Amino acid sequence: MTQVIYDNTFEGWLTAVFEIYELKLADIVFAKNEASNALLFSEIHLVSTNFGKANRVLNGLKERLSNEGFANIYRAFLSDLDKIDETLFQYIKYVFASSVNIEEDLANTFVLEVRKAAHLTGKETHRMKAFVRFKLTKDNLYYAIVEPDCDVLPLIEKHFKNRYADQRWLIYDSKRKYGIYYDLETTSTVQLQFNAQSSSSNYLAEICDDNEEFFQNLWRQYFSSTNIESRKNTKLHLQHMPKRYWKYLTEKIPVLK
Repeated sequence: MTQVIYDNTFEGWLTAVFEIYELKLADIVFAKNEASNALLFSEIHLVSTNFGKANRVLNGLKERLSNEGFANIYRAFLSDLDKIDETLFQYIKYVFASSVNIEEDLANTFVLEVRKAAHLTGKETHRMKAFVRFKLTKDNLYYAIVEPDCDVLPLIEKHFKNRYADQRWLIYDSKRKYGIYYDLETTSTVQLQFNAQSSSSNYLAEICDDNEEFFQNLWRQYFSSTNIESRKNTKLHLQHMPKRYWKYLTEKIPVLK
């Protein structure tokens, strides 16, 4: 067995796929950043991300898949589902081995799993576009903390750049410890650690604009006033806004402590 270790990026994984074919590696297991201790006696193949190799894999897939099927590979990779890199590798093997388009062959386990993973990422992307709540800092930066199930920041970047083109902003994924920052011209990926107490009143007083807490409370009052108690449907509400998102939603934090 061979552990193929890559850097957890999509390009790194594509490079790994290229080298598996190039070196004719068999019985492989993917590992991110470091070897798994569970496979002590396996061989190790370290992958150094190579965009030329990655693009050769992508070009081969473009020739065999529709635009939607091609995009679904990236969406599925961003799903962060357990062993999605291995599922995608089996899917790609099927794509390259077949003389016809395989996207609708849902009887194949890997085709179905990739379709489901891509759908999950698409759903999470849509929700993040709606559930991001910004706060304004003293140095005029709008920041938001999110914790999506999937790694959706690359997919929502363009949406927020277009929507808030005249504001400096940062959206930080607390689960993956990185963010996307917009400086009024371009967006970039940043690595940083956010204060775990970022929603407390003391922390807000330290970094946020003096009027930020006032506007947060104003938003809560508006949200509360638009609710019609007699039409309350908790089950439907939870379906559209699951509780796992609530800790970063201003309207769901009635009192800052």
